[in-house]
Amino acid sequence: MQIEKIKTLGALKASGYQSKSIKDELRDNLIKKIQDGETTFEGIHGYESTVIPELERAILSKHNINLLGLRGQAKTRLARLMVKLLDEWIPVVEGSEINDDPLKPLSRYAMETIKEKADETPIIWIHREERFFEKLATPDVTVADLIGDVDPIKAANLKLSYADDRVIHYGMIPRANRSIFVINELPDLQARIQVALFNILQEGDIQIRGFKLRLPMDMQFIFTANPEDYTNRGSIVTPLKDRIGSQILTHYPETIEIAKKITKQEAKVEEEQKSNIYVPELVYDLLEQIGFEARNSEYIDHKSGISARLSITAFENLMSTAERRMLKNKEEKTAIRLSDFMGVIPAITGKVELVYEGEQEGAAFVAQQLLGEAIKTMFPQYFPKIDKLERPNAPSPYDAVINWFFEGSGFELLDDVTDKEYKKHLDEISPLEDLIKKHQPEIEPEDAYFLKEFLLWGLVEFKKLSKHRFTEGYQFKDPYGSYISGL
Repeated sequence: MQIEKIKTLGALKASGYQSKSIKDELRDNLIKKIQDGETTFEGIHGYESTVIPELERAILSKHNINLLGLRGQAKTRLARLMVKLLDEWIPVVEGSEINDDPLKPLSRYAMETIKEKADETPIIWIHREERFFEKLATPDVTVADLIGDVDPIKAANLKLSYADDRVIHYGMIPRANRSIFVINELPDLQARIQVALFNILQEGDIQIRGFKLRLPMDMQFIFTANPEDYTNRGSIVTPLKDRIGSQILTHYPETIEIAKKITKQEAKVEEEQKSNIYVPELVYDLLEQIGFEARNSEYIDHKSGISARLSITAFENLMSTAERRMLKNKEEKTAIRLSDFMGVIPAITGKVELVYEGEQEGAAFVAQQLLGEAIKTMFPQYFPKIDKLERPNAPSPYDAVINWFFEGSGFELLDDVTDKEYKKHLDEISPLEDLIKKHQPEIEPEDAYFLKEFLLWGLVEFKKLSKHRFTEGYQFKDPYGSYISGL
């Protein structure tokens, strides 16, 4: 019989339906997925041999879980994906506030309804997507919000005394019975509120205002928290930590390849942006390298973390910078330029927590510094390495480019110049073409201009050229030529 056709308790019993706890549901469905070789957590990259095996072990052990890690490490995403491991539909006594199982009723309402109507008790089916509840822990959360309280209005309307359990108003946790319940940023929950969770986690029951009320709740708890050495707003009380079965440490992507996968998957880019703006692969590498540089920067507080959202929003801004230029120039197509990276600075400045030295320099300076360091790191992968200390008068592969600037008066590249003008300006520096042909002969023709600009910025970072920002663009010069010609 199809599930939706089962409308009464009698029909449910006749169908042979067996009740199952939520932890058993998760365990059984995970076992099936592992046996069938299916991916258990779709769209999560970089955790295949670290976090996901630990999470699977915790589910097999039927544990409540604490995901501990810095911001932007997919903790909430992992919790939400656990919904996919639930049974698709479960039966509930119709009208129950706490999702009563018709075969194992908990609430007084469900018990009395079944007593009165027996096999005619109406049941409804709820989908797994409705069995996910989430609460952000904030200092103003109360025990009444989470667990429940006496409702004086209910008592007055029903003409009941406060000693009657029908006057109870259930909080978020009882209403999430037979569901996954996530408490985000657990250390922010006041210690006395954390204490109220002890019984729910260990004995699976709730107590409200001294009522002798034992409701053995069927819950899967997932908590998320930042490492305690970072969050000075509070901590997880030790007895509560003791009652959480598994604590799993999350981490940032360990390679640029994984970070790129995440950014490409998560960035919200419009279809017309995708079709009209060409993005060289080096652009993705540079964007991710900015995040890696930020995690090592002396200006940034590492304990606060560098969220994966930095690269995602930076990429969205980068596409919008190119799109705006394209619209202003009334062009139909364009490609990302290195000068477009100035558009990603607002995406960086709000996502990094600066130490004192960083505050002194300013967020915009730190963001530009990160871009410079990323270019410096990527440069040797494409062109010959430039050593800090070089032998005087020793020939360098970059002599022709540097001489071009030495003999000229400099070179200007405006932010909003048309594609045609942009290419024409870069083609004027003929030694750039020779360097690319020699060191990157396999390069796609459409990547060549980005690489030319990358070469210029790289030479600036290695102090071979100087770069000056003015209102409408950049000026590149030989660092000493202008000084010597002035003499």
